[in-house]
Amino acid sequence: MNETSSPGLQTLVGAAARKGVALDVRLMPAGFNSEEEAAAAAGVDLGQIVTSLVFVAPRREGRPVTIVCLVSGRNRVDLGYLAAVTGEVDLRPATERETLELTGYSVGTVPPFGHGRNVSTVMDQDLAQYEWVWAAAGAVGAQFRVAPQTLRMLGNAMVAPVAATSWRHSSPARQEEPGLQFGGGAGA
Repeated sequence: MNETSSPGLQTLVGAAARKGVALDVRLMPAGFNSEEEAAAAAGVDLGQIVTSLVFVAPRREGRPVTIVCLVSGRNRVDLGYLAAVTGEVDLRPATERETLELTGYSVGTVPPFGHGRNVSTVMDQDLAQYEWVWAAAGAVGAQFRVAPQTLRMLGNAMVAPVAATSWRHSSPARQEEPGLQFGGGAGA
């Protein structure tokens, strides 16, 4: 199958077009096994790669809350920080099956927007330092280039410090104060 006819890629392109944005999609001959491979294929800094990670929080009704976290390739999500900015305390990474069911995309191809269901989106503040970032485009080996502010708009994302070191970098004098540290783990 030609990747340009991939339903996931077409869904993403359609979602962007509805908001008046034409995506700059690049198709690579093979998929990526890591953020480093994606950065090398695009010829960019590792921090410019957007990793779309899916998290879930349980609900009594049975259907979990879905949160897609857009993270710089240099960073890892701190679940404590993500819980603090979303208000969801029982967050956990989605399984591969849940990722497919909740977003419509397989792990490794999850784009930052255009998901099959309603999701909340949180964007790593560290992505804002770049003129351009690259994200998965909904098909194996497909990436697209976008300005961070456009990515935020397309994903209707809340920008927040969710990386394991984000808040420590923004206020180094406070990092020694134990009352300001969040518990919750070192990320996904």
